[in-house]
Amino acid sequence: MEAGFARLNSLTIIQTTQGLAEYLLAKLPNTRSAGVVIGHDARHNSSKFAQLAAAVFESRDITVWWYEDLVHTPLVPYAVKVKKAAAGIMITASHNPARDNGYKVYNLHGCQIISPDDHNIASSIMQNLEPTVWNPQGSSLRKPILDTMTASYYSSIISRLNAAEAETLPVPFVYTPMHGVGLRFMASAVELASPKVIARMTVVDQQAQPNPDFPTVKYPNPEEAGALNLAMHTADQANVPLVLANDPDADRFAVAEKVDGVWHQFTGDQVGILLAYWVFSSNTSSATRDDVMLTTAVSSQMLSFVADAEGFSVHETLTGFKWLGKNTQDLQGEGKRVHFAYEEALGYMFPDVVYDKDGIAAAVVFLCACSSWGSPWAKLQELYRKYGYFVTTNTYWRSPSKQKTEAVFQRFENLDDPFPSRLCHRKVLRWRNLTTGYDSATENNIADLPKDPNSRMTTCWLEGSKLDDGVRFTVRTSGTEPKIKGERKTFGDG
Repeated sequence: MEAGFARLNSLTIIQTTQGLAEYLLAKLPNTRSAGVVIGHDARHNSSKFAQLAAAVFESRDITVWWYEDLVHTPLVPYAVKVKKAAAGIMITASHNPARDNGYKVYNLHGCQIISPDDHNIASSIMQNLEPTVWNPQGSSLRKPILDTMTASYYSSIISRLNAAEAETLPVPFVYTPMHGVGLRFMASAVELASPKVIARMTVVDQQAQPNPDFPTVKYPNPEEAGALNLAMHTADQANVPLVLANDPDADRFAVAEKVDGVWHQFTGDQVGILLAYWVFSSNTSSATRDDVMLTTAVSSQMLSFVADAEGFSVHETLTGFKWLGKNTQDLQGEGKRVHFAYEEALGYMFPDVVYDKDGIAAAVVFLCACSSWGSPWAKLQELYRKYGYFVTTNTYWRSPSKQKTEAVFQRFENLDDPFPSRLCHRKVLRWRNLTTGYDSATENNIADLPKDPNSRMTTCWLEGSKLDDGVRFTVRTSGTEPKIKGERKTFGDG
């Protein structure tokens, strides 16, 4: 956030909202009555930016469904779905550093926007750059929805729990919202699920209240090394073996458990498999191929192995919940029953709640599952023994510039033509570049997933060794930060 047309500030918020408003008015005849949902988190300037966005819509006689206090991100797409709104806006930068903020747009289906909407909105913004509103004062078109939407949202979460297990929820745990907005929503959801368990929730005091400077962590991202150290310390002091965490806008969910004196921080793949198995075992007594779960091209293949063994289907998408949400709705339109979706970056989606990742819903469902499992780490080892062992190793490098990122990927992609025969002393079995749409494994070399020229992602499948049955390695850019990510997935039968 700073001055400049390529930065987030009051002017660019107004310009962006003017372009979005004009696009909606041209595309959807009922935009004014359907309205837009607006929410914001606790970051610097989030409240001001939300007020400015609301004023732009009101100046065009568009109803604003207004969250009048801090909310976690999933409440915006939830309200879009319930209110049948034309769009939703959440002012947040999720788990990015403190200097950042963002403007997240949902379409009328409650999904993050994808092409061609994103390009058309960008074009509309460029046609509506002259500011027409500077006064963020509210009007009669601004309708407060916090109480009604949160009550409805909690009911949606509770309705998918096993009532008997939710009633017991015996697992004590430590919780951190990581200086974000999650505590209010986590505490309310847990208490409604089981009044008994709220007394067994220990909150990390130093991180309990919203603070846009995130003073106790270098990066407010539960994936980052050290981000859960304070929560683990709190758990050690309280003699509690389980830590649950949300990122600052509470759309992501992280878990750590102390086993035999050692803390294990679960990967997103591990939490995803545990939740997927719980959803499967709780809701699909006789699964068919019309029962579907989704994951992404950078997540573990373990879910596909479980699906093959148990009789349900798994669909793989491009990275990001904009694709998981869109594909979920497409599958539902075909009559499929979509139960769950996840991505390895700590995101978990329950389509009957929202079409986006939801850290609060994931936490409550996870606690309900733990009431049956006891130890989630022990349950994970049981699943490994049953379906095979899958190991995820993730790393990243912060890039100083877009030009440097491009240079890195060009060098990697040009190792050989059309791709290298070996990497790390292993034979390359398959090479897929979703930037160009190339896939060596298909008959016409067209990738099995849509190409995305605006992102960088190359995946290669490597032959097995004496220690494993194969490796899938992906190099890609981050969708939210200047990072180059490396993700290695290894599997074997143990």
